[in-house]
Amino acid sequence: MKRIGARGVLRGLLCAVTAAGIVLTGPVVAYATPSPSSVEAQIDKQWNELEPVIEDYNDVHGKLLKLQKQQKQLNTTLAPLQKQVDAALGEVRGMAADAYMQGPPTAIGAILGGSASNLTEKLSLLEQLAANRQASIGDVVKLRDKYAADKAKVDALATEISTRDTDLKQKKSAIEKEITSLQKLRLKAYGAAGASDGPYKTGPCPVEYTNDKGGRAAQRACDLVGKPYVFGSEGPNSYDCSGLTKAAWAAVGVHLEHYTKDQWASGKSVSRSELRPGDLVFYYSDVHHVSIYIGGGMVVHAPHTGDFVRMATIDRGPIAGYRRPG
Repeated sequence: MKRIGARGVLRGLLCAVTAAGIVLTGPVVAYATPSPSSVEAQIDKQWNELEPVIEDYNDVHGKLLKLQKQQKQLNTTLAPLQKQVDAALGEVRGMAADAYMQGPPTAIGAILGGSASNLTEKLSLLEQLAANRQASIGDVVKLRDKYAADKAKVDALATEISTRDTDLKQKKSAIEKEITSLQKLRLKAYGAAGASDGPYKTGPCPVEYTNDKGGRAAQRACDLVGKPYVFGSEGPNSYDCSGLTKAAWAAVGVHLEHYTKDQWASGKSVSRSELRPGDLVFYYSDVHHVSIYIGGGMVVHAPHTGDFVRMATIDRGPIAGYRRPG
């Protein structure tokens, strides 16, 4: 993934300034009114290089949280099994100590006490008890060892994922600095007209109302219009693109991962002509952006930092495909 450094942001700013019509004449700088479309094009270009890294962080961090949950569950399962094994071994050590203290003659005498017919019964009983005890302890040990092996695998994977998570957190800090530069570019370009792209709702939301799960998910997305974009967030006060679609579908009991590629893989493919409110619309060849369809050729999405959850036309970018969750 190519990162955008300070020089890249500066070049972007110069491009936007040039496109906006700023004329340099000697020591005097004359500023023309910026062109919103040219500025947004530049921001979109740079943002589309940042967003895949954001989604990668969402994916890795989500996996780490799941592994940490598995570790906790395995520890809970292993603890009582280990106690059983320790108790059984303690009992065996106790029996061995008793036999040592009593000595063979005493043990044999205890067995031989009584008639010859009772001797056979006692030997059979002792053999059965020993076999049952050994089988019982063996089963517990096998179960303990199985969960211990599972935990060892989870621990190893968690360590690997944790390393990636730490790396991405560092990238996240760098991204946040670049995002701040993008926002300054945005504010500079919109200085004369304000920093907003216009109203967050451009009409009824959802455009088409249906009372199925998809329709109610679309309604939930509409309820979140106006919430600020924060990368890595899935609510309740801010959202990024996949965090928004996750929250919308969670409202109707459908779980989606906080990662665009997982959402792409988990849904049923539909065509554009089959679109219904609630369906997910994915953008760009690497599906790093997602929105939720609300009918009438409109979607709700969380665009990028400095912006807010808002309505937009479905053709806001190159569409990769459509999926229906649930």
